[in-house]
Amino acid sequence: MAKTYPVISTGNNGFDAILKGGLPQNRLYLLEGTPGAGKTTLGLQFLLEGVAAGEPVLYITLSETAEELESVAHSHGWTLDGIDLFEFSSTAEVLGQSYEQSILHPWEAELGNTIRLIEEKVELLKPKRLVFDSLSEMRLLAQDPLRYRRQVLALKQYFSGQQITVLLVDDMTGSNGERDNHLHSLCHGVVTLERLTLEFGAARRRMQVQKLRGVDFVAGYHDFTIKKGGLEVYPRLIAAKHHVKFSTESVCSGIKELDDLLVGGPLRGTSTLVTGPAGSGKTTLALVYLAAACRRGENCTIYEFDERVATLINRADSMGLDLSRYVANGQLVIQQIDPAEISPGEFTWRVRTEVEERNSRMIVVDSLNGYMAAMPQEQQLILQMHEVLSYLSQLGVVTFLINPQHGLIGSMSTSLNVSYIADSVILIRYFEAQGRLRKAISVLKHRTGAHEDAIRELRIDSHGVRVGDPLITFRGVLTGTPEYFGEEHLMEERQRDF
Repeated sequence: MAKTYPVISTGNNGFDAILKGGLPQNRLYLLEGTPGAGKTTLGLQFLLEGVAAGEPVLYITLSETAEELESVAHSHGWTLDGIDLFEFSSTAEVLGQSYEQSILHPWEAELGNTIRLIEEKVELLKPKRLVFDSLSEMRLLAQDPLRYRRQVLALKQYFSGQQITVLLVDDMTGSNGERDNHLHSLCHGVVTLERLTLEFGAARRRMQVQKLRGVDFVAGYHDFTIKKGGLEVYPRLIAAKHHVKFSTESVCSGIKELDDLLVGGPLRGTSTLVTGPAGSGKTTLALVYLAAACRRGENCTIYEFDERVATLINRADSMGLDLSRYVANGQLVIQQIDPAEISPGEFTWRVRTEVEERNSRMIVVDSLNGYMAAMPQEQQLILQMHEVLSYLSQLGVVTFLINPQHGLIGSMSTSLNVSYIADSVILIRYFEAQGRLRKAISVLKHRTGAHEDAIRELRIDSHGVRVGDPLITFRGVLTGTPEYFGEEHLMEERQRDF
């Protein structure tokens, strides 16, 4: 039987989830990242967790002053009470008052005295958690790469006998790849924080556990943000690890003709793509199913990328869907997504929170174009959306995706090839007939069962959503310019077919 080692919380729930519990105790870890990535904030969270547990903790800073650390803590609503700060604020503190400035910098004496003072402080306080910020200053003091490596190795050997969990902070300002590999090999675990500047919008931040000996952590990149209260980490979603048993019943809209198109409606655990040109009623159609779910007492969520929430509610209420009442009683949550202010990981985490904490049974994403536009420089967005849909499917959640098309009449196109990720595809088209602009609705795909192959007329007005009889007297409706051939031609064609 494999030996297990005790773990301690990092003070960050999302980070602990990535580590599957926390960091193995009494080990040396490297926390590296570019300037502004959040290393100091994460280090303080780590120490504050120790303070909350009644442990002695120590923050050794060679780079920031105590006032700067106080400012960081204050911005998050924290206090540094309980954290021992050891600040190297001047050369005199390291070398003593007898030190005299000369043209030759006495780096050997300075580095040696720095290490000696650190060991004396540790011996005096006997901390259980320690953050060393940062290695870049030690690298500058050492100047010689070989001497620097020896000192880091000596620190590791010293700490290993002290029963301390240590975070070594490095700002990755050096360019020597060998130096990085050396640090990685010395430490029990390596965590990398990155800050990415986009062409427009807020900076993106992500973390990666590059190695952690003896721990089956969640590999890959995980998005995170820095908010008041610390780092908010969004662990990468692995859909296959989430599954519950649920009934695969049909979810009806309450409109018989609409339900007939899908032979009862979409099944639980499936996703439906509603596609069509602007103003054709895609969102309204999804809201009909959502209002019916709310009437059944289910919790639902809308992620609104395009339309203002107030406009959406007013429009739905004017058609008798009564969304304002469901918002007021908490059954319906509408989240307005600000463009360029959200990462794919944060969006996925919001979905998970609604499903796992509110038990949301229906999700509407309006729209996929807005989702793509909100994160223009992100990679593999459709693949990440596919993972979200797989997760929702495993939990029996019904999902509606709105996908606008370019064009109004005639040929239409979309910039997103997303029909393959949905279980069902509902198409809405404009067509012209008898001097009027009319709408047609049809089902192109229903992966989970049979569907009606008829093309029906769709009307949306103050009376709500109405689906008419099949358009059997028209030919070429999906082209946008159909040909009307009347009942007489219909009878002749039926006789020829017979």
